[in-house]
Amino acid sequence: MSTPSDRGGHVVSAVVAHYGDPAVAHQAVLDLLAQVGPHRIEIIVVDDCSPLPFPEIAGVTTIRRPRNGGFGAAVNTGAAAATGDLLMIVNSDIRTAPGFVERLLHEADPLMPAVVGPRTTTTTGEEEPTGRRFPTAAHWAVESVVLLQRFSLHPWYQRAIGRVRPHGSQPVRVDWLQGSLLLMPLDAFREVGGFDERFFLYSEEVDLQRRLGARDVHSWLLPSLEVRHVGGASTDAARSNEWLTRSRVTYAEKWGGLRTLRHSMRAVALVNLATRLVQRAAGRRTAPRLAWKREMAASRIRPWPLSRPDGHRS
Repeated sequence: MSTPSDRGGHVVSAVVAHYGDPAVAHQAVLDLLAQVGPHRIEIIVVDDCSPLPFPEIAGVTTIRRPRNGGFGAAVNTGAAAATGDLLMIVNSDIRTAPGFVERLLHEADPLMPAVVGPRTTTTTGEEEPTGRRFPTAAHWAVESVVLLQRFSLHPWYQRAIGRVRPHGSQPVRVDWLQGSLLLMPLDAFREVGGFDERFFLYSEEVDLQRRLGARDVHSWLLPSLEVRHVGGASTDAARSNEWLTRSRVTYAEKWGGLRTLRHSMRAVALVNLATRLVQRAAGRRTAPRLAWKREMAASRIRPWPLSRPDGHRS
């Protein structure tokens, strides 16, 4: 497994995948350039054929892909060019404070080999769900039932959808970490083949961490550390729900439980139809049949196809 460099510190290859507004990723890169400590940070920005290209910055390696392949493909491109012993995957809309990387490495070293990541908060200070249990059809069903969404902040609801809420500042072992910022040995990432590029967006990090966990490279949440998610990076809001569902279906096909997931989606659609009909009868503005058609169509979404030889997808 990788070890620190001969100079007494790690060499961290920070890979930032860019697609969309370069100003957002530019700020994330400036944060990394401002980090100080005994460890060297190699910054690699992968421009995933963005219509707004990422600009050249001194001290930063920029790689432009000839076609858009999604988050996992972009990170794989950056990891292939990395020379460090540790790989740090950084979302382009994440802000890190000065000294963050040094603190991250200090807490991560005793846990290695592992996947480690900090808590994630929004610009308003709200906690984003970072630590998770491996997804199941039951998690998805609870999250999708309209009647239960009023309880979304309750601890029992958080547990029921697979979220792990840490207590205190000690590291917490989880099944997987939401991928705002992930640190892991570069050779472990390469040994499992990196991200499965079949996942265009969403679920690629849980699939990766499941394969790493099978090799005893487990995931740890570090509650004492925090990054801020500013948003506004690369997700196409109009298609994100479709992409999310397709990735969940792909994950279930790959790891088992696809039939159960589809049955759950149809059952939830029926429960939600009944709920919305009652709500409309009570005077609430809702479109039960339109939502029913949308949710039933989602239950029939097929997995992501394998990439064609030209790198495109159907």
